[in-house]
Amino acid sequence: MSTPVIVEVAVNGGTAKTHNPAVPIEPAEISADALACIDAGAAIIHTHSDRPRIHGEAAAERYAEAYRPIFDVVPDAICYPTLAFDPENQPEAKFGHQRFLARAGLIRQGLLDAGSVNLGSIADDGLPSNRSFLYSNGPADTRLSIAICHEEGLGPSIAIFEPGYLRVVLAAHDAGALPAGAFVKFYFTAGNPYGGGTPTFGVPPTEAGLDFYLSMLGDRDLPWASAVLGGGIFDTPIARRTIEKGGHLRVGLEDHPDAASNLDQVNQARLISDEMGRALATPSEAAAILQLPT
Repeated sequence: MSTPVIVEVAVNGGTAKTHNPAVPIEPAEISADALACIDAGAAIIHTHSDRPRIHGEAAAERYAEAYRPIFDVVPDAICYPTLAFDPENQPEAKFGHQRFLARAGLIRQGLLDAGSVNLGSIADDGLPSNRSFLYSNGPADTRLSIAICHEEGLGPSIAIFEPGYLRVVLAAHDAGALPAGAFVKFYFTAGNPYGGGTPTFGVPPTEAGLDFYLSMLGDRDLPWASAVLGGGIFDTPIARRTIEKGGHLRVGLEDHPDAASNLDQVNQARLISDEMGRALATPSEAAAILQLPT
């Protein structure tokens, strides 16, 4: 019997309601949207806060306002937040809120973005747009992210924006330093979800691109998923190739700001997975597949 497909939904990210009215922003909206997605077959919910500049316990409480109603209905739900913005780029300020959420029993995954990348697009003159921004995660960030996962019993949710990110993750894995429950996610780029235009970052969403990442992964026993930023994963060869190769899917309005809704993305994931003979994983099945710490 084939392994069920884990569907992660990145419900909001930087997508504004002015761009897509369907995006959930307030905690109550996030809770309702997440529950609808889980009911349709999603296993993991990733959220951003509408207050990205608060840190620590205050940041955790804002996330908790969205997460508690989810757990009231789905006790085995898997939710996790993003980092906090810190003008001084201090690792503890960026990632420390995860400690409070973990100790409250509200998250089972933690962030691991093991690298930095210029998130932006090409300007009309053919050069990088001045609207591009550096998404900075230095060695200290990576070390703290891994430490938090170890200390709080969180499975690392690993974003792979560029191949260099995967090099870092595989080195940690091979050294026995990667926390249990790791989930590697390849972020392909069809467009720039952080402002539009031709992206300056990432691998294009092609079969060759996925095969390249899988060649790096080799025979390591690391569950993996694919996402397409700035476009629809179901409009590319990536979704089918991923399911065919035994991988999982990440969808949602963070990655595809022009999608009809998060629920629509989950429904599309179910259709293609059913067609290819793989069911969607429940949260408890996803936890078992990922071997999340208990």
